[in-house]
Amino acid sequence: MSGVVAGAPGITGTLSDVRPDAAAVVEAARRYTVFEWGTQQVAPLAIERGSGIYLYGLDGVRYTDFNSIAMCVNIGHGDPRVAEAVAAQMAEVSFVSPFMVTRIRAEVGELLAQRTPPGMTKAFFTLAGADANEAAIRTARLVTGRRKILTRYRSYHGGSHGVLAASGDPRREPVEAGMGDIVRIPDPYHYRFPWIEDPAAFAAFNLAQIEQIIQLEGAHTIAAVMVEPVTGSNGLIVPPSGWLRGLRALCDRYGILLICDEVMSGFGRTGRWFASDHEDVVPDLMTIAKGITSGYVPLGACVLADHIADAIEDRPFGSGLTYQSHAVGLAAAKAVLGIYESDGLIDNAAAMGAHLLAGLRRLQERHPSVGDVRGIGLFSCLELVYDRGSRLELFPLVGQAGPAAAEIKAFLTGRGLLANLRGSFLFANPPLVIDAAQIDESLAILDEALDIADAATADRGAPPPAHAANLVPFTPWSNR
Repeated sequence: MSGVVAGAPGITGTLSDVRPDAAAVVEAARRYTVFEWGTQQVAPLAIERGSGIYLYGLDGVRYTDFNSIAMCVNIGHGDPRVAEAVAAQMAEVSFVSPFMVTRIRAEVGELLAQRTPPGMTKAFFTLAGADANEAAIRTARLVTGRRKILTRYRSYHGGSHGVLAASGDPRREPVEAGMGDIVRIPDPYHYRFPWIEDPAAFAAFNLAQIEQIIQLEGAHTIAAVMVEPVTGSNGLIVPPSGWLRGLRALCDRYGILLICDEVMSGFGRTGRWFASDHEDVVPDLMTIAKGITSGYVPLGACVLADHIADAIEDRPFGSGLTYQSHAVGLAAAKAVLGIYESDGLIDNAAAMGAHLLAGLRRLQERHPSVGDVRGIGLFSCLELVYDRGSRLELFPLVGQAGPAAAEIKAFLTGRGLLANLRGSFLFANPPLVIDAAQIDESLAILDEALDIADAATADRGAPPPAHAANLVPFTPWSNR
């Protein structure tokens, strides 16, 4: 079988016009396209359509999307209101120069200003979170005249050359010389620093560490601190209450700009419009993408506080894109912004997030492989450990994870649950349209999958994982 769809231009084959063969689609995709972040020895699912929290494969199997694809399909799959809005815009005008304006550009700019933190009323529209973060860094350097950007080790700010280098994610290593003037600061990762038990005391300690780095680097050399208010793909780290307010105060004290990367945490994911809203923090620059169109069409933005917008009024802005403020992406954004409100999705994220977190904590009680449970809204994960006492990660983030990780992934997919296991982090980030019954059904499958993880733990007598010799596990001071 050599083709994908019978009668398609340039492709020959004998497949059905009604339903292409899933294996042939995968074969052709592997032959003619390149897959990201790894080798090309992949076996992807062939998806035909989506509806709500579900994806449907070409093989007829229904899958529950428990990670909103990449923490972005917030309104769920297949909403016809977005398709209709996009089609209507394309019938009117699809694309103009970024030096021209369209009605949809003006409308979405205003709608966004009404929902972002107070005093943030101008947006530079991009295609994704990566170029939004690139624009934020360039703007911070332009406005301050300084070069250094402080970022966390457990962070991810996009896949382009510049911001991948600025990320702490291990994928930065081949390109990290590219951005230049990046300084790492410690994460507010309480589970990995348990010697200070009180969360408030730990937050104060972490902020003191950051302040010392600022002093040692020289505040006059630092343009901005760039953080995800809630870390996304590097472990879903929810900082202690008050930490982000403390970071805002620290930046103000030293005249440093604060960039909040809300690409994953924005648009209802945490139960508020933006994660920074939980602490009433107004950043100087905020970057968004993913949820702004729910992933239906590529779009991002760098949102400027008014004093930053004023500062670039009479000086050349250092960012530009051919598809900046693309009308089709903005039409999708307008529709999605309306759906968040008309369907009560942000309130649902808060309510269902509490239900999900309670369920995950029940799993923690039953499974020795679950070391920690973290979450806010429908933004949550389990951290899997070999041993709860040592807190040794069950699977490494980089390198060979061993057969148990592959077995867990295969089990989940086989049961129709698309839940992302990255390193030792098992994510639970479903679309904001999910209901309690659907959460419970998914938790039951996770419950079974964790039996596989349990079998690889010290509690069940498994030998230490191969990466244990390269790590320094947590040892309580009382045991030293």
